[in-house]
Amino acid sequence: MNNNNRLAVLLAGVSLLAACATAPRTAEMLPPAATEAVAPLAPAEPAPLSSLVSEVQLPHESFKLDNGLTVLVHEDHKAPVVAFGVWYNVGSKDEPKGNTGFAHLFEHLMFYGSDNVREGILPFLQKIGASDANGTTWFDRTNYYETVPKPNLERALFMESDRMGYLLAAIDQKRLDTQRGVVQNEKREGDNQPKGLVEYEQLGNLFPEGHPYHHSTIGSMADLDGASLADVKRWFIDKYGPNNAIVSLSGDITVTEAKTLMQKYFGAIPRGPVNNPAAADVPTLAAPKTIVMKDRVPAVELQRHWAVPGLQSPQLEALDLGASVLGGLASSRLDRILVREEKIATSVSANMQPFHRIGLMEIDATVKPGVDPALVDKRLDEIIADYLANGPTEDELRRAATKIVGSYIRGIENVSTQNEALAEGLLYNGDSNFYARNLQRYASVTPAEVKAAMQQWLGRPVLKINIEPGERPPYVEATGKKPKKGADIKVASVKRDMPPQGASEPLDFPDVTHVTLSNGIKLAYAQRTAAPLTQIALAFDAGYSADAPGRRGLQNMVVQMLDEGTPTRSAQQIAEEKERLGAILGAAGSADRTTVTLSALSANLTPSLALMSDIVRNPAFDPAEVERVRTQLVTAVRQAKSNPNNMAQREYMRQIFGASHPYGTTPIGDEEAIKVFSRDDLLAFQEQWLRPDKAEFFVVSDRPLAEVQAALENVFGSWKAPATAAGVKAFGPVPARAKSPRIVFVNRPGSPQSVIFGGEMTPLDPRSDLTPSLAGSDVFGSGTFSRIWNELRETKGWAYSPYSIPVMRQNAVPYLIQASVQADRTGDSIATITGLLQELLGPKKVRPEELAISVASATGELPGQFQTSDAVLAGMTSNALYGRPDNYYETLADKYRALTPATVDQALANMLDPNALVFVVVGDAGTVKPQLAKLGLPVEEVQPR
Repeated sequence: MNNNNRLAVLLAGVSLLAACATAPRTAEMLPPAATEAVAPLAPAEPAPLSSLVSEVQLPHESFKLDNGLTVLVHEDHKAPVVAFGVWYNVGSKDEPKGNTGFAHLFEHLMFYGSDNVREGILPFLQKIGASDANGTTWFDRTNYYETVPKPNLERALFMESDRMGYLLAAIDQKRLDTQRGVVQNEKREGDNQPKGLVEYEQLGNLFPEGHPYHHSTIGSMADLDGASLADVKRWFIDKYGPNNAIVSLSGDITVTEAKTLMQKYFGAIPRGPVNNPAAADVPTLAAPKTIVMKDRVPAVELQRHWAVPGLQSPQLEALDLGASVLGGLASSRLDRILVREEKIATSVSANMQPFHRIGLMEIDATVKPGVDPALVDKRLDEIIADYLANGPTEDELRRAATKIVGSYIRGIENVSTQNEALAEGLLYNGDSNFYARNLQRYASVTPAEVKAAMQQWLGRPVLKINIEPGERPPYVEATGKKPKKGADIKVASVKRDMPPQGASEPLDFPDVTHVTLSNGIKLAYAQRTAAPLTQIALAFDAGYSADAPGRRGLQNMVVQMLDEGTPTRSAQQIAEEKERLGAILGAAGSADRTTVTLSALSANLTPSLALMSDIVRNPAFDPAEVERVRTQLVTAVRQAKSNPNNMAQREYMRQIFGASHPYGTTPIGDEEAIKVFSRDDLLAFQEQWLRPDKAEFFVVSDRPLAEVQAALENVFGSWKAPATAAGVKAFGPVPARAKSPRIVFVNRPGSPQSVIFGGEMTPLDPRSDLTPSLAGSDVFGSGTFSRIWNELRETKGWAYSPYSIPVMRQNAVPYLIQASVQADRTGDSIATITGLLQELLGPKKVRPEELAISVASATGELPGQFQTSDAVLAGMTSNALYGRPDNYYETLADKYRALTPATVDQALANMLDPNALVFVVVGDAGTVKPQLAKLGLPVEEVQPR
């Protein structure tokens, strides 16, 4: 439910609307490339798993209030923020027949005010500077969380306690009906995606009727229609008592403070009924079953599903590791055989998703176009059978376990992630230290244990779901069920006093030091010691804006090929080496930069850098692998042409910038261009753009600068620019705004929702002070208190998550308005958006209270936004891209506090013009076109492109 778009703008060193495909690795040794070859450093032995596991420590204390509320406290004083999370021991598996979707519907209702907080909870949290605020529902639990500045912790606790103990007086029929509509649009939004209907078949066939996991968390339209006010109030009374919840606090707080505050705000809430989570066994199909579905997919996808044990099983780690080795690692068995060696699939995956009572094991393979799906199906069966018979190797298990331990180490930087690890361990396993036992098990599981677990559970009958290209059956909603009649549950109001608003804490952004390597590459460095990590970004002045018209996608293809092998390492060796080191190493392209990133466990920094240097300096671009990646990218483009959001994104960029502009595309590129790129094209792009004279390093590490600089100098210091001329981008003037509003329509038959991407070019300079414009955008559509959000979601219930935002580019700033709306309200939604902008620029200008929320949110959230080293790294790279000073984020609070409604009104008038709006609409022609015709605007219909 969170919509934190302001920081996305400020950190916009990467592309909004990115659609990069990920190319799997290759197994073959590769021929030398026409680039300099640098001998890799002597391989260093990775740090032992046992030492990595020992670095994950979350010391904490727990206590229980008299009403049964359990509280966990973990102290972490690196930033003046506290993460709050409450986990209710109830999820969709606890819903009785006829009430599916109730848990999730009630989660939405929990965000719309309580007895003493008579306003939306997300705007309330924005006022106190909260970040990372949201709520989620899943099979086994419902949780609510936020990270708040320490001075406003009491306000957050007051709000959370009010909606735990004093909610019902604020819930009425109007709120229920509005949120019912929002949830139903969330369901339509998911159903509208390619493969959006698969989960219903998966759950409905793996689990028999009446099984707690038989239905999806989103529920059915009919049951949602049938929810009465008395039903949802009874759900709250039965399920949301303090004795049915765990609160976890992490951050700048002590146990003594927590005891006092929790008793003060939560102690008087009475106990409720105890929810005993629905028991559920792991069912076994009587016989193998195959279901064939048609959908808008570019190639056949073969899925296999099994129900397996869940979080309480002693086989949890063995099954998880077993899935990783089979198809979860970049070096997995299925990747190596089907994608790299035999080249009959474009992608494969295997994963085990554990829940409280059960788990879901899934294997997916996308068939390479032109290959008989029956062959891939046969080979899948054979590879799985061989794996079950022989099991994994010790090395495979170690690599899989190291990857998992590395993810834990990265997670301990974030106080919200700390909360999750502690609370969910207690909720599902009765032990808040479960994370530690879990890690120890990952480090000690044997190949024999994995073999036995995989044999036991994957040796049973399988559910196969084959998704073939084609048209779905017509989308039909199960409606017509009316709410049951019954007396409303009346609840007396309880007056409580709201604590005062606290002053926002100043941000202390890490000091940045600038040095230069011996070959002239600049290095920007900041130190963070919260976790033993080193985060590195090697940013090249390239990006997809370096692609010439007619050659869109060349940068992306180069990016995908970088780790497909070097003269001294095969792609399989690269993948395995990353996993042994626990490193995350990859490349991506935004509009303005091509960036190779490394997240290294600092204990393994030296060998991780050696690997990074090899793939950056010596990509082989093996012709056979070029062809394999080409097929994957073409398939990805075709998928983008069938995904409604991607369809709208691609057309929006084209309409705003023009087809020939460097920004008039998305990173993935164009199918016809990708089909003809040669190895020489890839080499030429690398020589022109991925070179030391176009590069800059950004590093955030727990290790001192001297150590980091020496390590970089060792592997990159000898790198010299080639003799060829560096690339030059072909930017002309910023495209002019449209002179009159218009609509571009893309037909997608059968869509239950329409995707709207609207916007215009702005005259904003991305290097200037944008705070007035960002505050104005908050009021219009970027904030959860905004006019677009309130009108389309909270008032009318036509959309799930509408928003608007300036899209940052180094050389231009277009404005984007995005909304996925129910199909029968497409025309009304466009008229509403246009009318809201006209009012904002005319008679209903920015109100002081709207600006106050924007300022409070922008100033208060800053300390919580830079807890982690990767967030600091993103801030550093964005500052460099837009020519900002190193202390830029520390200056923002004063800039926001200096704003007035008049200055924001002027910024909005400069930024936006209702007469320049261009709307791209992707939806069903039969439903949507008659609506558009009534708007009186020119409508041009185009094909997906």
